[in-house]
Amino acid sequence: MDSAPRTYTLALLPGDGIGPEVTAEAARVLDAAADAHGFAIQTSEHAVGGAGLDAENDPLPRATLDACLDADAVFLGAVGGPDWDGYAADLRPERGLLRLRARLGAFANLRPVAVSDAMAERSPLRPERVAGTDLLIVRELTGGIYFGHPRERTAAEAYDTMRYSVAEVERIARVAFEWAQKRSGRVTSVDKANVLASSALWRDVVSRIGADEYPEIALEHLYVDHAAMEVVRDPRRFDVVLTGNLFGDVLSDLAATLPGTLGLLPSASLGGRVGLFEPVHGSAPDLAGQGVANPLAAILSGAMLLDALGEGAAAASVRQSVDALLTDGPLPADLDGTASTSDVGAAVADGIASFTLTS
Repeated sequence: MDSAPRTYTLALLPGDGIGPEVTAEAARVLDAAADAHGFAIQTSEHAVGGAGLDAENDPLPRATLDACLDADAVFLGAVGGPDWDGYAADLRPERGLLRLRARLGAFANLRPVAVSDAMAERSPLRPERVAGTDLLIVRELTGGIYFGHPRERTAAEAYDTMRYSVAEVERIARVAFEWAQKRSGRVTSVDKANVLASSALWRDVVSRIGADEYPEIALEHLYVDHAAMEVVRDPRRFDVVLTGNLFGDVLSDLAATLPGTLGLLPSASLGGRVGLFEPVHGSAPDLAGQGVANPLAAILSGAMLLDALGEGAAAASVRQSVDALLTDGPLPADLDGTASTSDVGAAVADGIASFTLTS
């Protein structure tokens, strides 16, 4: 008698704008990968962001949070849009995402940036400078100046506090070093240790963790201004880039320009039992409902989700199918093609079987 297939529960949060459209294609591809690799994914959809406000006047309804906490993984499409600009700050759609990350214990944001030969011509930089780029930014997500206290604004002045504890730096450093073990074995830690006390602590802790626990990993330190220059000058020099919340926010968006489109950039927020996976792009309300949104960032976020579940072979087949599509088509509008959102998703899903046979 055959045993039941491995089964994972996935909370789908389509969200706002183009979120539902790209989420549908990511789910289609995940189902195809599961079928090809002998496991099952049980999905349930829940409101978040503006959709949560419309349904329950809450950007993170209780039922949505409960489903996420009970799931094996969470996939989010996008949140936000002008329809909800009138809400108070604590009820804005983006606040639901911040609350969800906090409840999931997500302290590490992972953003891979890869530029294939097929995509290099679309980069704002010279193709020979960016072709072959394959870096991973590991950004600390819950500390630093965005969350430090005291913070205050008066009529005469305003101030924020950049604060990091040893424990916060240790745990994010270990994430970066462990990813480097799976990749090319190099970590670049980015800080401003020459002028910031929190960065001096950061550098000391990262150096100690590297020397004591990951001596086989090559570690270098760069000041953030130098790192920004190097991302543009020679992005191929990087493997894993480890940095804090503020610097990671800036460097992630800078690196996002390398492929020439946000439509190819996935992300994951990890730390607790349940990971959160989402495309880097926003809700693009001007494109919503037209069937022209590029779903590849969402699909590649699904590949990261599969990796996190331990289904590495399935994740690899998704990426191979995406790579084939980028070379042979059909391409979406933001890549100068004419394929619809569903056409692109169907092509990736259909391609998975052939790459499963050869992987």
